[in-house]
Amino acid sequence: MEKNMICIVCPRGCKIKAEINAEGDFSISGNSCKKGESFAKAELTMPTRSLTTTVKTIFPEMPFLPVRTAGEVPKDDLVKITAFLRQFTLKNKVSCGTVIIENICGSGCDIIATCDVES
Repeated sequence: MEKNMICIVCPRGCKIKAEINAEGDFSISGNSCKKGESFAKAELTMPTRSLTTTVKTIFPEMPFLPVRTAGEVPKDDLVKITAFLRQFTLKNKVSCGTVIIENICGSGCDIIATCDVES
C-alpha cells in the first residue's frame, strides 16, 4: 500500500511518500526529521485524529456547548463518535476542562468541555 501525505507534526510540512509491503516493511521518503517517519508509519498502520464539535444542552442561554476529545481517537471511530454525540444532550452545568463523557464509544478517550456553562 502506497500513500502520499503531508506531515503535520512540525511546521515544515514535508511531502512524504510512504509504502508498506506485504511483509510489513516500511519505505518512507521525503521526511526531513524522525518525527515525519513516525507520523507516516502511524498514518499507514492506525491513523488517529482529534475531534472538536458541539453537543446540545438543555440551557437556553447556551443551546450548544463546544467540546473536544482529550486526545486522539482512531480515525475509523470518528463516524461512530460523532453519531453518539449528535444524540447526546448535556443536562449539567460544567466548567471548561470538565470531562463530559468518559471513554467515548470504547475509544479510551474522554470528551471534555472547552467552554463554561455558567451557573
